Amino acid sequence: MAGPFFKIVVNDLARTPRLTGICAGYELGAWRADQLSKLLFQSLPDFCLRYSEYHSIDAGNAAERLGEAARKIYQTDAYRNRGEFGELILHVALKKVFATLPAISKIYFKDSSNHAVKGFDAVHVVPTQAGLELWLGEVKFYQNIGKAITDVCLELDAHFEREYLRDEFLLIKGKIDETWPHAQRLQQLLDETVSLDAVFDVVVVPVLLTYNSPTTALHNQSTDEYLRLLTAELEKHYQTFISKNNLTHIEVRLILFPLSEKKLLVDALHKRLEIYQCL
Repeated sequence: MAGPFFKIVVNDLARTPRLTGICAGYELGAWRADQLSKLLFQSLPDFCLRYSEYHSIDAGNAAERLGEAARKIYQTDAYRNRGEFGELILHVALKKVFATLPAISKIYFKDSSNHAVKGFDAVHVVPTQAGLELWLGEVKFYQNIGKAITDVCLELDAHFEREYLRDEFLLIKGKIDETWPHAQRLQQLLDETVSLDAVFDVVVVPVLLTYNSPTTALHNQSTDEYLRLLTAELEKHYQTFISKNNLTHIEVRLILFPLSEKKLLVDALHKRLEIYQCL
């Protein structure tokens, strides 16, 4: 499921909440920040564009559409604490690790390039024989794991209150591209006449947290020793998360993504974004 790039360090599906730990790995003795930025930008079109726009890309308009997508992210030098790159990481991780399908593009509905769009950080689905699983994602693209856990748990409490959900479902319904193959089924699931109890039966909440990892920073190869130490580090943060998480009536999947240094990745992403914006 994960493909050749992400390494699955932990994937414990027997716990509640479930725990997945992923890492970017190393190349020639260095953490793969630039390689990760390249992987993430391969998904920029389907992250930023509506389904119909993305599927209308051809040889004649590919560069133009890619430039449009890049300019939708942001156009500012004050980029280090922005959240769009975190949402892009979540988007790609869900596709690569869990084989989800994007339902809507939040970025498409920005009022301006530097405006932050509120709501869930990802809306994906997984089609099953029984219907759709609805994946409502949250991400904290942070350096400090303690703050990431505290902030995301507060956000989960707020986002799964009844009134917030009803308002958010109404907004999501208005953003679904009618040409998307699962549009009708998702609109029916989110209809206000459907009990939230029924919706919760098919909701998955992926919570992706990044952080500067001492273990990742101190190593330069994915050795057995590195993976052993990283697994112990992930376990410690998982225990902290479950001590603060109140969202127990819905399936939560905690995804921990240790970074060698967030700044390295942000700078690599920003550099690549500037290039794409010139297309």
